[in-house]
Parts: sequence; structure tokens; C-alpha cells
Amino acid sequence: MSAPEPRTGPVGIGIIGAGVISGTYLENLTSFPDVKVHAIGDLFPEAAKARAEAHGVPHHGGIDAVLGNDDVEIVINLTIPAAHVDVSLQAIAAGKHVWSEKPVALDREGGRQLIEAAAAAGVRLGCAPDTFLGTGLQTALGALRRGDIGTPLTALTLMQSPGPESWHPNPAFLFQHGAGPLFDIGPYYFTLLVQAFGPVAAVAAVGSRSRASRVIGSGPKAGESFEVTVPTHVSALAQFEGGQSSQSILSFDSPLQRHGFVEITGTEATLEVPDPNNFDGDVRIRRTGSEEWELLASTKALSTRGTGALEMARAIRAGRPHRVQGALAHHVVDVLISIDESIRTRSFVDVTSTVEAAEPLPADWDPTARTV
Repeated sequence: MSAPEPRTGPVGIGIIGAGVISGTYLENLTSFPDVKVHAIGDLFPEAAKARAEAHGVPHHGGIDAVLGNDDVEIVINLTIPAAHVDVSLQAIAAGKHVWSEKPVALDREGGRQLIEAAAAAGVRLGCAPDTFLGTGLQTALGALRRGDIGTPLTALTLMQSPGPESWHPNPAFLFQHGAGPLFDIGPYYFTLLVQAFGPVAAVAAVGSRSRASRVIGSGPKAGESFEVTVPTHVSALAQFEGGQSSQSILSFDSPLQRHGFVEITGTEATLEVPDPNNFDGDVRIRRTGSEEWELLASTKALSTRGTGALEMARAIRAGRPHRVQGALAHHVVDVLISIDESIRTRSFVDVTSTVEAAEPLPADWDPTARTV
């Protein structure tokens, strides 16, 4: 298939998947002047209709309402993880660029298939998380590049919670293949670590599952139980190609809630990094010999979910590479799969894929500006 014809003006967007996260995407994408949302589709057309009416989207229905719409240039794939590859391949076959929610795939072959299909069709592939494009993580990564902590050496990341079943109205998929804290939350932390240190070379991990089933705590299914099939607590070590290392805990088994704990230590100081699940936050540094944390910056988000899709849309119009590449998402999935393999085999696992960290955003990046 030939690449899509060059166009001008706002980039056309179509969304497939009208679940919980689609509301945030729609709030942002309908506010960015450089994109225009034309359609939303879902396996349950009534859900797409409700979202479309709430956000002023003119077209809605099933998946074909998006794939068959000539005004749609980028398909935002917000389906459940198990459907990501199939839906993204359908969008690529329809000649659309693809922005996928994480993870881009559930296995290495699926990720490679998407990258190859997009390249053959001449379309773009991008994937969440795009939080490292937020002001919080961009500021922290800038501090690392400036050498504020000397040579970066190690990182410690922690995410602990009781699990999302207390608030999510349909949480079963978050405790099954393709999710759990490793695949649901892990992409945020390991995407950040790849931006900070470069690609991962090897991992080792242990994991556990505290309960075989859990109970939905809110919504119309409250009180129903569902099966847990994946580890709900993961402790992982990572060695990076550049020699750095990290330790990470990802847990849905903790009564203590600790979200977004990231410390990166160098030869001269330790940097406290904002929550990689968010787009803003405080950046602090603690220098060698000091007992106090120094505030480097207190940042506010310019935008949230959909920022990476906007950056890709602008890159399409400018004819340059976009920053949140499918290859980055594939490498992170490779890391997560390797961690899962290490848990099962009780051994170190080499990560065979590699990738380059993304270029920083320009200092004058403004998602609310009209640039195309």
C-alpha cells in the first residue's frame, strides 16, 4: 500500500475504543487546534455514540465508522490490550497512522509485526506512554543532560497500591494476561528509564500473586468476583546497555499507596523525578553531603493524554520523525516480557531489542498553539 497523500491543516483523528480512558483523550484532542476528531468507534456503538455526543464528535458507530472515514489520518487505538495488535493492523491496512494505548503488543512478534506493517504501508506508529513529553519529566531529563547529578548511575522506582479493583468499574482485564502491575504500570517507569539511561540490556525479577480472585468495588458490577492470572507484585532489576542499573517494585498487593516514586542517583547527587504516570510535578535534587532536598522546579502540565498523538500529528505535517516511536514501545514491551520470563525461569534474561532515546521537546513547545 502506498503512503497517505500529504495534507494540510489540522490532522484528522479517529478514536477506536470508548472506554474509561477515552474521556481524557477526547478532552485533550478536541482542544488542540492542530488536530480535529472526526469519528469514534467501539464494539458497542452505543458507547461510541455517548462519547461522541459528549464531546461534539460528528461521526460514531462501530470500528468501520473510523477506519472507513477518509478524514481520519491517525487512529487512536484505545481498545483493551489483547486487541491492540489486531485493531492497529486493521488501521494500518486502511492506510491510517496509528497511536496506540500501551502496551503496543503483548508479545515480541506482535510488536515486530506492527513495526514492519507500518513501514511497508508508509504510515506512522506511536504508542503511549507519552508522559515523558510532559513538563515534569522533560525538566527532570533536562537536569540529567546538563549533568546536575554528575554521571547517572542507578535508579530506584516504586509503585505500590492495593490494586485498581476498588475504583475501576470493569477491572478484570487489569489482572489478566497483558496487564497486572507489570504490563499496566510498568510501561510508564521503563519508558522513563530508557529516556534517562538508554536501552535495557538484561533483567532479573521475582513475582508473586497474593490472591487467586478479587472483587469489583464500584460500578454496576460491584460485588462480582473475577480471576487473577498474573503476578500482582513484581520486583525487577535492570541492567542498561550504558552500564547503569535500576531496581523497581510494581505492586497491586500493598495497603501502603506509593505512586510515582523515582530517584536517579549519579556521581554527585540524587534527582527526585516526578511521577512517570503524570505530565507534571516537582523536580528535586539532593547533593552529596547535604541532608536537604533542593527544589529545582515545580512544573505544571501543558496537556495530558494525547500529547504524543499531537506531537506525531505535527511531525506528519512537518515531514520529520515523531518522538514517541513504535520502536520505543516495542523495546519497553520486550523489557516487560523479559521480566516476566525471568520470574518464570528464575534467571537473568537478555533483552535483544534496542532503541534510541527520544529528542527533547523544544523549549517553546505549546500544545495549544496552531502550527499547521
